[in-house]
Amino acid sequence: MRENALIDKSLVFASRIVKLHDFLIKSKKGLTIAKQIIRSGTSIGANINEANYGQSPADFISKMHIALKETAETEYWLRLLFLSEYIDEKMVNSLLDDCLEIKRILIASVNTAKENLK
Repeated sequence: MRENALIDKSLVFASRIVKLHDFLIKSKKGLTIAKQIIRSGTSIGANINEANYGQSPADFISKMHIALKETAETEYWLRLLFLSEYIDEKMVNSLLDDCLEIKRILIASVNTAKENLK
């Protein structure tokens, strides 16, 4: 159940990242960062989804850890977009709230899966 909620959250987040990407492209702001954040921000959910079909518990952990790394990268790009004044405080806070929530769930999921391997 928790992974399904995580997949749903990551899918909604990816949709928001796609919209952010479109906004940046249309406004011709931060085009290089737009390319980076679309990759990392949409990769989170793809890796979570793939983890649920892992061949082993170790494969699950590996894919979830990749999703966690992509979340950290997305967080970086969001902060850079704000500091570069390409997005406003309201937008960055909203996106960061979602990103950090996904990050916390991923950390808990990875830790739980590692504990279950023992």
